[in-house]
Amino acid sequence: MTEWWIAVIAGFVVVLAVAALLTVLIVLVRIIDQRVVAVRDTLSSAAANTASTTLIPETAARVDAVLAEGLEHHLFLGRART
Repeated sequence: MTEWWIAVIAGFVVVLAVAALLTVLIVLVRIIDQRVVAVRDTLSSAAANTASTTLIPETAARVDAVLAEGLEHHLFLGRART
């Protein structure tokens, strides 16, 4: 009789553990689903923002020009200090 009650209690504990784990799984799947939707929306807006970026090559060329000018100043000031 005692062994039977131990088996019943053990089965009940197993059922509770499975229910808890399934609840955790469902919560995590909902969180993942919400975050996937957020990432999808962000990527859609990023694609929309970069769809008409005709000025990127011109901006890159001007940034290169500014960097080259800065390098010239750095080299000049390095020679002027010595």
